[in-house]
Amino acid sequence: MPTNLSGPQMAAVILMTLGEEASALVLKNLSAEEIKKIGFQMSNIREVRKELSDEVLEEFVYKLREEENIYVTGDHFFRNLLPNVVDGNAADDLLTAIEMEKEKVPFKYVREIDGKVLANFIKNEHPQTIAIILVHLGHEKAGEALGFLPEPMQLEVINRIAQLDTVPPDLIREVDEVLERELLSIGKESHQVLGGVQTVAEILNYSDRRTGENILQSMEEADAELAERVRKLMFVFEDLVAVNDSGIRELLKEVSNEELTLALKTSSEELKNKIFKNLSQRAAQMLEEDLGVLGLVRLSEVESAQQNILSAARRLEKEGKLILAGRESGDTFV
Repeated sequence: MPTNLSGPQMAAVILMTLGEEASALVLKNLSAEEIKKIGFQMSNIREVRKELSDEVLEEFVYKLREEENIYVTGDHFFRNLLPNVVDGNAADDLLTAIEMEKEKVPFKYVREIDGKVLANFIKNEHPQTIAIILVHLGHEKAGEALGFLPEPMQLEVINRIAQLDTVPPDLIREVDEVLERELLSIGKESHQVLGGVQTVAEILNYSDRRTGENILQSMEEADAELAERVRKLMFVFEDLVAVNDSGIRELLKEVSNEELTLALKTSSEELKNKIFKNLSQRAAQMLEEDLGVLGLVRLSEVESAQQNILSAARRLEKEGKLILAGRESGDTFV
């Protein structure tokens, strides 16, 4: 028998080959949970090729009567078969459960966990496993968790994410189920395109500045070309100078004077002038005065204010009010 098929997958192929009547007799002797597992696999089969059925049914080859492929879809086959196996209400419940299983969002439980807690939990996993987990969490959550991983591992995980392309759904589901089961409180079937340099840049955008710079410096030592590609796609606070005036004005509506003053403490004169010219004369004068009397402040407070403003900018971008682009892009606003 094929070693790459699970038990439920092999059972689904066998039953589809046997036909509805024989399958009904078999399924009547199974539990609801077993029927659900086999039905889930059937609903994802588009056709069963004879080569596969021959391999799966070696010991039953004498039962095969035709030499054609089975072109009926597994979903149609199972829906016709089910009424012969269980009562109407139970059949509906099983079909609903299967559809919900097919629509399951990977790592949905993990997304609600604090980044530090998550990092502590997964830090002993293989870097490839951590990479698969992080790319499913969204850039902000992934960046937060990345900052709490041990520094040597941060680069290893980022390199793995940069090289990710497609990941078999069975592997994603297995990692998801194991993680969910172990945490206790804490896809659709297709190969998902994950990771890449753009994903690395987005994750580092949401990481704190120290984490991002440490990773980029380590990346430069290991692969200078890859590090440069990531830098070009990243968007940092100083890149706000490239946003056009209407976009800056939209952003200023979302920012408090206190936070803006802190954020501009270490910014370039070019960015300050960009901000000043998009404020009223009185507001610009007050901001300039506040900057002039601002004493020593913690660098972490300045960086936090800058990150908050960038978060507001990203939200406005999602609303279509401005566009953020990395330094590699020539157009930053439409």
